[in-house]
Amino acid sequence: MIPTRQNRALTLMLAALAWFGVVLQGVLTVTSAMANGKTAVAGLATFLSYFTVLTNLLICLTLTFSLAAPSSSLGKWSARPRVVAGIAASITFVALSYHLLLRNTWNPQGAQWLADVLLHYVVPALYVLHWWLTCAKNGLRWTHPLLWSAYPTLYLVYSLIRGRIIGTYPYPFIDAGSLGYGRLLLNALGLLLVFIVLGLSFVALGRARQGARA
Repeated sequence: MIPTRQNRALTLMLAALAWFGVVLQGVLTVTSAMANGKTAVAGLATFLSYFTVLTNLLICLTLTFSLAAPSSSLGKWSARPRVVAGIAASITFVALSYHLLLRNTWNPQGAQWLADVLLHYVVPALYVLHWWLTCAKNGLRWTHPLLWSAYPTLYLVYSLIRGRIIGTYPYPFIDAGSLGYGRLLLNALGLLLVFIVLGLSFVALGRARQGARA
């Protein structure tokens, strides 16, 4: 799909907003780490340990590549229907997981509240809108959600290895130290099932949208 001027403007606005949210959260995380006697590198490592941050960063990078270098290999990959739909499913998973499981566990204020709202609500909603209104949806297959699920699965493995080494985990529902591996596995399987169902929903919507345009 060749983007119209309006589509490009929407994509540019979304990319700018996503970058702002990610950079703001990065600055806040690193600043907080240093205020607590840790190094900037340790703060950056903490920042990059969250699925929310990684998924928003993926949005930032793919939108940037598709805008700045649409003819490059990365630009073409970033615009592939299965890539965009997979990211849309992932960021929707971020928003739902946060709203249902995490939003009541803390009370962010000021700049942290702004970063929180951007990363968990505003960017997810706008990215799904971007996918629905401006992106091609041809070639989506029912098996794609299984491929997309490799992303949260690899993230879980990384988080468990990292948590085992340093003794802390990014989210309470994957905290092996508190839950034990049996309960953690049940949580992980439940979340993975939700992710796959979300992915199937995006495939169904995309195929319906594509069929309506045919």
